[in-house]
Amino acid sequence: PLDTDPAMTTPAYTEASTTRFANVSVDETAYRIHYNEIGSGERVVVMLHGSGPGATGWANFNRNIDPFVAAGYRVLLIDCPGWGQSDPVVCTGSRSDLNAGVVRGVLDELGIDKVDLVGNSMGGHSALAFALANPARVGKLVLMGGGTGGPSLYAPMPTEGIKLLQGLYRDPTIDKLKAMMNVFVYDASALTEEQMQMRLANMLSRRDHLENFVKSLAANPRQFPDQNARLSEIAAPTLIVWGRDDRFVPMDVGLRLLAGIANSQLHVFARCGHWAQWEHADTFNELVLAFLAR
Repeated sequence: PLDTDPAMTTPAYTEASTTRFANVSVDETAYRIHYNEIGSGERVVVMLHGSGPGATGWANFNRNIDPFVAAGYRVLLIDCPGWGQSDPVVCTGSRSDLNAGVVRGVLDELGIDKVDLVGNSMGGHSALAFALANPARVGKLVLMGGGTGGPSLYAPMPTEGIKLLQGLYRDPTIDKLKAMMNVFVYDASALTEEQMQMRLANMLSRRDHLENFVKSLAANPRQFPDQNARLSEIAAPTLIVWGRDDRFVPMDVGLRLLAGIANSQLHVFARCGHWAQWEHADTFNELVLAFLAR
């Protein structure tokens, strides 16, 4: 069911060899932010990861980097505060706005004026928040499984997947990770035991991130505000991508984005959960690269 053969040719770069750090300030708070930088094209694509425990830009987008670099893009994978090697944080306000401020800070440090943004789940919320705050700095938006908060009209909230995610943050075990990933993707048989163990090791290596996420939820249960009332402000051409079988953020949220963003289009994958860029990597890459090239 996956487009991409996991046994891909090993690229000339690695996660370690592309690691960079930037010192940024958001609302007078300093953060040391980790990011990966691959490629040297004039056009920059920023890829923003989701909020799952152990998530990083590299873990979320490792099946997408090669085609973008081959197409001539400079790719930045930014780890948000509270994930990966970026600084820890207890977020008491809007995490969407915090992440958007971090993206702006990284771009300012690198002297980059304008970017295309590809955001998955929380990354979609972050990309939209960046576009609302910095409209002149956005070329195109790609939002997958995220972009605006608020309730689904059809699915109980919080969703099945979000409940499992929050439970995993509170008690990170291999059994709870497997239970979450079984809901996260449509066909969990594509995930290897090695991938599961690596993800668990990522999580446990930063218990501060896990504990701070739980503290953040206690301080502010609505980490990602509903931006529905402001969607009409988005002028950037926007590609919305969703899995029909998404059990984390239901597909009708994608329809809200489509209705609210004037210059938008929606692509729905069948047999796809919350990780379209991984579950249907080849088709996703072709779709997004064609959209960005228009």
